[in-house]
Amino acid sequence: MNDFAVLNTGRKMPLLGLGTWKSEPGKVKQAVVWALEAGYRHIDCAAIYGNEVEIGEALQDTLGPGKALRREDVFITSKLWNTRHHPEDVEPALLKTLKDLKLEYLDLYLIHWPYAFQRGDVPFPKKEDGTLLYDNIDYKLTWAAMEKLVEKGLVRSIGLSNFNSRQIDDILSVASIKPTVLQVEGHPYLAQVELLAHCRDRGLVMTAYSPLGSPDRAWKHPDEPVLLQEPVIATLAEKYKKSPAQIILRWQTQRGVVTIPKSVTESRIQENIQVFDFTLEAEEMKSITALNKGWRYIVPMIQVDGERVPRDAGHPHYPFNDPY
Repeated sequence: MNDFAVLNTGRKMPLLGLGTWKSEPGKVKQAVVWALEAGYRHIDCAAIYGNEVEIGEALQDTLGPGKALRREDVFITSKLWNTRHHPEDVEPALLKTLKDLKLEYLDLYLIHWPYAFQRGDVPFPKKEDGTLLYDNIDYKLTWAAMEKLVEKGLVRSIGLSNFNSRQIDDILSVASIKPTVLQVEGHPYLAQVELLAHCRDRGLVMTAYSPLGSPDRAWKHPDEPVLLQEPVIATLAEKYKKSPAQIILRWQTQRGVVTIPKSVTESRIQENIQVFDFTLEAEEMKSITALNKGWRYIVPMIQVDGERVPRDAGHPHYPFNDPY
């Protein structure tokens, strides 16, 4: 079992990375250092997470001449935020991320969402009534600007996040540099079987975020299912002397899906990468995939007239109105 996926550029991407969404400044630097010490060679970042400066400090301490690791040993991803979709904003946004991360290049740069917010320096621009101000710019124009970053050597490869199958094909219809990766929510309750097949057919690697069901989200629903308490997974954890989290991460890596579990706890950071010393049987893999119920944990919600509704569902480029 390889511990990496091979991108359509021929480059290798480690199957397990450290997620940094919701990792508070004050904790994330230490988390990145612990991860690199534990053998992680892949860190997943984004401008909107608000912690790239601190991650940059960890990278500066660990990577480069005379340090523990070489820059080329670690795969680093970041993402273009929704307010930066206009072509002229793309390179400045990347340069800010590179400056914050103290890097000369990224291994992977993703368009974070297919839809755009109003341009400017406010990350979530809002109207008086609290609804967001959107922009209808076509993500294909954004993509052309992303391609220029590869040509300039500022990023090694480019990809998509939270795009659906139709939107991926829309990008592929115009791309001169193909997307390498699609990053989406993925776990046993949202197994993404069709979307994974779609990506494979088109030479994209899938990365799953919130692979453990993101138990620390702000907008948890009180009666939603708890993935880590699923009996099928508990039984396998007992059999293999592993934790439920390790069973889930193993299932993804064994499908060739990259996963980026987030933690700021040293023991969990270490535990999450110990998934390459056992193999699930084919029937066990199927039993985990069969838990799929199309349950999407990560849908930004807002209160409108006392009702919780998906915040962005009215945007023409909203990805989750399609089946996959």
